[in-house]
Formats: sequence, structure tokens, C-alpha cells
Amino acid sequence: MDLSLGVKESYDDNVLLVSGNSMQPQPSWVSTVSPKIGFNFAPLLGDQNTLQTFSFIYAPEFAIYHNAPSESYDAHKINDSIKGHAGDFSFSLDNAFLYNDGSIIAPRYALNQTTDQRDRYRNFYAFAPPRERRNQIQDRSAVSLQYGWDKIFVRPVASLLYYDLKTDWHNAGVAPYLGYQNWPDRYDVNGGADLGYQVMPGLAVTLGYRYGQQYQQQFPSTITSDRHYSSSDYQRVLVGLEGNPWSWLNARLVTGPDFRDYNSMAPVNDSHPVKYYAEAVLTATLTPNQTLTFDYKQWEWVASTGIVPFFDSTFALAYHWNATRQLGLDLGGRVQEADFSSGNDMAGTAPSLRDDIQYTVSAGVNYAFTPRLNAGLACSYDLGENLLNNLAPQYEASYRDFNHLLVSLKVQYKF
Repeated sequence: MDLSLGVKESYDDNVLLVSGNSMQPQPSWVSTVSPKIGFNFAPLLGDQNTLQTFSFIYAPEFAIYHNAPSESYDAHKINDSIKGHAGDFSFSLDNAFLYNDGSIIAPRYALNQTTDQRDRYRNFYAFAPPRERRNQIQDRSAVSLQYGWDKIFVRPVASLLYYDLKTDWHNAGVAPYLGYQNWPDRYDVNGGADLGYQVMPGLAVTLGYRYGQQYQQQFPSTITSDRHYSSSDYQRVLVGLEGNPWSWLNARLVTGPDFRDYNSMAPVNDSHPVKYYAEAVLTATLTPNQTLTFDYKQWEWVASTGIVPFFDSTFALAYHWNATRQLGLDLGGRVQEADFSSGNDMAGTAPSLRDDIQYTVSAGVNYAFTPRLNAGLACSYDLGENLLNNLAPQYEASYRDFNHLLVSLKVQYKF
């Protein structure tokens, strides 16, 4: 059994990640309590080797924003994992479920409700933290079955990424909801199979196929007169590499074309484009006490802020050093880009004349006073910018730049 309790105190200097060109940044102290209880039921099943993991973890998070009460939330997180094997057959199922009991009212990005002074066309990444604190359900699932013989294996797979945003919708162009942010539901679901070949012990190349669907909820006419939405079907042909090319490096990467079929109402220039899909995780063990991890993903996705699809890119680098048995250090950097330029729609809060980027740097130190008690200090800094030049004044490019600092101190006790 895994039982622990964490308490964290944070300072957030820009809760809504506004630019300061219209609305001014709202700082807040944040108190967070994070209990955790987890079980692995596999050892209770007796003398068997088939089921290696059968775990259940409940790890809620209760956050209070002292200077911005509307941002407070109770996040209920449930993680399930089943892994096992029998001879040449192996299987795994991972599911991460979240119910966030937060406000059902989204932020209003406006100076006041008497004149149309909205903080419009903000950076795409500025919406994410406030959105994640609102009332919603999220679910992430991955299923894999694998059968191998000699150097060849076959692996059917399926995955789900699901967002059910439960915030109210309002017409953001009229008082008392000038500048209100409406968020639609969305999901990505796909299934397929990989054919793999072991080119050397511990390293395989794969050829795979996926058929999937992305869904974006359509806003009613009372919210916007624009009838566009970006649901689509897709097929992917993927080549990959997985395993250990060297003893110090673990690699898992996959890439290939994404053949897209958008619905007739999608605001895109081409309803049947060929997109690029890739994701990778590379972990290098530099020394027995130091690791360096690179995460990468690029894919076409539907936006949570409007009606236009975008090409989503993420590059992340994380360094961890166990300086001593008690002291651990972390450094990280991340670059995210949301490129909407393949769209052809100029309406809504995220028009297709948009290419936004966010740079993030982070650092942390953790100290274990005892095997049960540890404390950590962490800091992260986000910089959001607009990548497009010579924009017309109505698109207010200056609102897309923001700065965001988050500092936290956490104490955790394991029972």
C-alpha cells in the first residue's frame, strides 16, 4: 500500500496569464493539500506470474486560491494500471481519470462590462491553466496486447484522450459576459496495430497503422453565428524504434504521415490534407545518479479555445541529479507551439491568423529528511509570445505576449 500526504504553498504572479496591455495580472497565494492512497493487488493473487501489476491509485488535490477564489478547485484523480504476460503474450492497460470539481463559470477577459474593451485574441497557451482549474472530466487510456515469436511480434493497440468541459456557455459579445471564454468538449480516439522486428537484443523497429477520430463540439447559434467546427477522421502509417540501442539510452519514437479527412464544416483550406505525426521519449542515464530525458510530440489537434484546428508541437528536456542519498535536483525546459495557419476562419477568439509559442524553464530541489519525510522547492517561468509579424490592428498581437512565474514549497509525508 502507498499512503502519503502532501502540503504545498505556492505563489502565482499571473493567475489568468494576461499580458498587462489591457487586464492587469492577478497574483495569488495558493494552498494545496494532496493525499494519496494506492494499492497493487497483484501480490494478493497468490503464487502466479501472469499478472505483474494490478494497481489502483486515488490522488486528489485540493487547491485554494486565497486572492482569486474563483480559481479554487478539488481535483479527484484516479489511476489504474494492469500489466502482465503469459509466455510470448503480454498485455497492458493504463487509465488516468480526472474529475475536477471547480467553477462552472469561465473567466471574463474584459476591463469592464460597460464598454466593449475585451482582452481579445490572447495567446493560446494563456488559456490552459485557467481551463484546467474549471469543472470538467478528463480521461486518458491506452491498451496494448502483444504476441511475439522468434524476432517478430504483433501488437494491437488503442488509445483515448477525452475532455468534457462542464463550464457554462455565454455570448461573449454582450454584457454581462463581455470577454467570456467558452470551451467546447473534444476527444481523440484511435486504434490499430504494430508489426515489430527485433534488430538486436532489446531493440526493435516497428511498422504500424492507426485509424482514429477527433471530435470538437459545435457551439450553438446563441453563442456564435459561426457554424464551423473541426471534427475529422484520420489514418496514420507509422514507423518506429523502441528499446535500448545502447545500455545507457532507452528510446521510444514513432513517426509518419497523417491522412486527414475533415468534416464539411471545418474552417480549413484543405479538407483532405496530409499532416505530420511524431512522438518520442529518449532517456539517457548519464551516470548512476543522473538522467536526461527528451520528450517530443507534433500532431494535428482540435483547439479548446475556438473552432480552428491547429498543429501542436511540444519539445521538452528534463535533467535529474541525485546529488546525495537525500538531495535531488531537477532542471527543465519546454517549448510549445500552436500553429493555426492551416485554417481559413477569421471569427471567434482563436482566429486562424495565429501562431503562438510558449517557452518554459523550471528548477527544483528536493530533500529527504527521513525515508518518510521530504520537502521540495520548485520554480517555473513561462513566456508566451506571438510568432506572426505585420498583423492587422484588429488582431491585437500585443495581447498574445505574457509572463508567468510560479514558486512553490511542498512537504510530503509517507505513512
